[in-house]
Amino acid sequence: MKEPMKGNGGFWDALKAGGVPRIASMLGAPSAQQIAFVRSLTKGQRRPETLHVPLSELKTAVFDLETTGFHYHYGDEILSFGAVKAEGEDISEEVYYSLTKPACTIPERIIELTGITPEMVQDAPTLLEALREFMAFVDDRVLVAHGSAHDKAFLDVALWKTSKAHLGHRVLDTMMIARKLEPDRPISGLDEWLNVCGIPITRRHHALEDAKMTARLWTVLIGRLRDRGVITLGDLYTFLSKN
Repeated sequence: MKEPMKGNGGFWDALKAGGVPRIASMLGAPSAQQIAFVRSLTKGQRRPETLHVPLSELKTAVFDLETTGFHYHYGDEILSFGAVKAEGEDISEEVYYSLTKPACTIPERIIELTGITPEMVQDAPTLLEALREFMAFVDDRVLVAHGSAHDKAFLDVALWKTSKAHLGHRVLDTMMIARKLEPDRPISGLDEWLNVCGIPITRRHHALEDAKMTARLWTVLIGRLRDRGVITLGDLYTFLSKN
């Protein structure tokens, strides 16, 4: 669904004029319900009491996205979502994976990198549908990603494009945490940190497989943080803020 321009009787005006009922008349009830549901899942996720939860008990959703490129400002879009749940150092078998059909062309270099072809996404869910399922899966958990700036930006853009909502979840970055723990290692890539931590590399540039490997990295980092006296989520934020 392309976003109508503001001021032309489009989506934004509908929100201001009548909310979900008005949207329903434009898009049909199922789409309106999806939008309302996605918007509800982005609110109130930064509860202060979460800061007191020990990392060993923290409920997280470790996720990864594959995209058509790195520049959402120039029209690059999400190709696939992958996520796995964890509670402290215990990784759940509950996972989420979905392709999504982008409006833009998939560049050849991305096809080679991810293995995702135009034929594979031809009948894939729309961005709104996949995003709704992803947000329902992660629920109110703290999100974890490696090099999270890229994934967080694309996720936020997708939420705004489909639902006029912003991501309200806390997002932790395993790359930032690993660098803080070992500042003398001039590395950043997921492969490099997986090797440092002795975690087998399975299939790279697949959203779910990358999420699973990042989840294993996260559990290793929890142990190392505990050794440094970093016990709770609040402790982690304090640790990361120090020079």
